Amino acid sequence: MTGEVRRDAYGIPHLRAPDVLALARLQGRVAAQDRAWQMELERWRMEGRTAETLGPAWLGWDVFARQVRLEATARAAFEALDPATRAWVEAYVEGVDEALPAAAGRSPELAGLGVTASTVRPWAPWTPLGVFFVQHVLFASFPGKLWRSLVAERLGPDALDLLSIEGATGGSNAVGVAGRHTDSGLPVIAGDPHRTIELPGVYAQVRLACPDFDVVGLAFPGVPGVQHFGHAGEVAWAITNAMADYQDLYREELRTGPDGLQVREADGWRAAAPSTETVRVRDADPVEVTVLVTARGPVVTGLDPSSAPGSDPAPVHSLRVPSQVGADLGFGALLPLLRSRSTEDVERALDAWVEPVNSVVVADTTGRLRHLLAGRVPDRDARLRRLPGRGWDPADRWRPGWVARPARDVEDHVVNANDRASGGGLGEEYAPPHRALRLDELVREQVAAGPVTPAGASRLSLDTKLGAVEVARPFLARAQVADAAEVLRRRLLDWDARCDAGSPTAGAWADWRHELVAWFVAHPALAPLQQPHPHAALFGPWLHVPARVGLAWERLLTRGAVLGIDPDEGVRVALERAAARADARPWGERHRLAADHGLGRSTGTDVPLAGDANCVLATSTAPGVGDSAVKGPVARYVWDLADRGRSGWVVPFGSSGDPGSPHHLDQLPLWLSGELVPLVTDWDRLVPDPTPEPEEPR
Repeated sequence: MTGEVRRDAYGIPHLRAPDVLALARLQGRVAAQDRAWQMELERWRMEGRTAETLGPAWLGWDVFARQVRLEATARAAFEALDPATRAWVEAYVEGVDEALPAAAGRSPELAGLGVTASTVRPWAPWTPLGVFFVQHVLFASFPGKLWRSLVAERLGPDALDLLSIEGATGGSNAVGVAGRHTDSGLPVIAGDPHRTIELPGVYAQVRLACPDFDVVGLAFPGVPGVQHFGHAGEVAWAITNAMADYQDLYREELRTGPDGLQVREADGWRAAAPSTETVRVRDADPVEVTVLVTARGPVVTGLDPSSAPGSDPAPVHSLRVPSQVGADLGFGALLPLLRSRSTEDVERALDAWVEPVNSVVVADTTGRLRHLLAGRVPDRDARLRRLPGRGWDPADRWRPGWVARPARDVEDHVVNANDRASGGGLGEEYAPPHRALRLDELVREQVAAGPVTPAGASRLSLDTKLGAVEVARPFLARAQVADAAEVLRRRLLDWDARCDAGSPTAGAWADWRHELVAWFVAHPALAPLQQPHPHAALFGPWLHVPARVGLAWERLLTRGAVLGIDPDEGVRVALERAAARADARPWGERHRLAADHGLGRSTGTDVPLAGDANCVLATSTAPGVGDSAVKGPVARYVWDLADRGRSGWVVPFGSSGDPGSPHHLDQLPLWLSGELVPLVTDWDRLVPDPTPEPEEPR
C-alpha cells in the first residue's frame, strides 16, 4: 500500500500518503486494525443485524434500525454524494476491507462470536455514512418528545416546564480564548466532549497528512476524516452539542380500508405501503418487523405490539429529520474541513453540515476567533419543538429552507457548555447553566492571573465545583430537623461544593439528593407518571420516571409548588432519610467509572472518579437512580494556534481496541489525573507501525 504509518509512544497513528485517496485508504486500513470489533458492532447496528450475532437482548435496537431506515438513509446519502467525496469514502472502505479479515482474526470479541477472517463480510460503500448516522440518530430531541407527550397527557401542560430538562444526551465543554489573553498572542481552544463512556472509546486520535493537508483530530472509528475536533496547523476547531431541536415526531392515524392500510393526510385517507423485514436472532426464532414510511418520514412507534403489560397501545409516530428529508448526512463537509486553512474555510465547509446541530469554536493563525452554529434546523411552528405534530395538519408541515444559524467574532473568550446562551436558542431543552457559568468564572480567573497557556486551559475541564448546591442552600438553611439530620444539614451547608473523589461530604450530598428525588417520585402529584408507558424498551432511558425526575430535581425544588408540591417538606424528609443511611465512604468509592462494553464484559476500568452531573468535570450520575458514572469526558484536548506542538489530547482508555495491546488502557492514568498526551508533530520522533500490511486487497 502507498503511504506510511507511524505511531507515538501511546500507539496513536500518524498517517501520511501521496494523495487524498491513498490517505483515506490508509485511514480505513488502520482503523480496522485498531478497532475491528468496535467497527463491526457499529456496522451491525446500522444494518439492524445485531441480534443475529449478539442475541435477543439486541432485538429492540434492530427493530428500531429497520423501522427508522438507517441503512437505507446511508445508502441514499452515499448515492447523492459529489464525485470527489464519494471516491474518498470508497477509498476508506477499500482500506477497511483490506485489513478487516486479519484484524477480525485477532479480535477476542469477534472470535467468541464465531466471526473469523473467512466469515467477516466486506463493508458496503455506504457503511461509513451509516456508522455516522448510528452515532446521532438518538442523540437529539425526538425521544424527549415522547416523554413530554406523557407528561402533558398525564399531568397537564403546567408540568412540562418542570419536567423538561436535558435528557439522555450528556454534556460537553468547549472554550476559546482570544490571543490578547494568551502567552503566545494567538488563540487557544480547549474542551472535552461528554457522551456515554464506551470501551473501546467512541473517538480515535489520528493524524492525517498528504500534500493537501496535515490535520490531527478525533475520528469516529469507521468514518473517514475527523468530524468534530481538529487542528490543521493554521486553523483549529471544536464543537459541543448545540441542543437544537431538529427532529420532529408526528402523530399518525392509520386505518384498514377496502384496499389495505391507509394513512390520514390533509385531504383525506391515502393508501399506505407497509413492508415486512425479517430480523434473525441468535438462538431464537426470527422476528417479522413492519416498516412503514409516511409523507413525514418512517414510523418509529406503534407498529409492533411492544407495549409494556398494563399500558395502552403505543400511539403511531413518524419521525422527520433533515438527513432523511434531503438524503444528506453532511459528508460533503468532511473533505473541505480537512483542507481548511482559516476560520472562513471552516465556516464554509460547515455550511454542508446537517446533523447533529453543533456549537462550534474555531480559530486561526491570523488571531481570529469565531463562535457559530453548524447544522440544519427546520423552519416550522414552535409547537413542534415541544410536542409531536399532527401528520394530517398542514399547519404542522416544515416550511421551505432552514432556520438561520447565528455566528459571531469573539474578541475576549467564549464558553460552550450545552447551555441556552451558547446554543443560539434553537432548542427546547438545555443543560442547566451551572457548567457554563463556572467555566466562564474559571476563564476570567485565568485571564486576571496572567496570560492563559495551553496547560492552564487544559485544566479548566477538571473543576469539580457543583453549582447545583447553591440552588439547594436556601432550602437547607431553613430546614427544621434534629439530631443526625441536623448534623447532616450543617455539614452540607458548610461544604465547599467540590465533588472530589476523596470527599465524604460529596457522598453525603449524593445521599440527600437521592432521597429528595425519591420523595419527588413518590409524591401524589407525580403519581400518574408511574403508569406503564406504551413505548418500546429502547426508549426506556428517556421515559424512566426516577431518571427524568432526577434530571429535573432543581426545577421541582424551586417551582414544584405549581403542582402542589411542598419542597420544604421534601428537603426535611430527605435530610432525615439520608442521615439514617450513615454511609461515610468517600465519593469516589461510590462514584465509579462504568464503561460500556458491547458484550457486557468486565473492562478492568472500575476506578473511582471525581466530578458529578453539572460539574465542569461532568462524570454524570443519574440522581435518584445510582452513583455510577456511565457518561463523562470521552476525550480532552487543547489546541494551540501558535504552536501545534504545544497542543495535547487524551481519551479515557487507549488507541487500540485489542485487550492484549499495550495501548488498550495506557491513557487511562492520564485521563484520570487530568494530563494530556503531548501532540507529536515531528515525524522523526514517531516510530514505524509494526503491524504488517495485508498481503493483497480483498
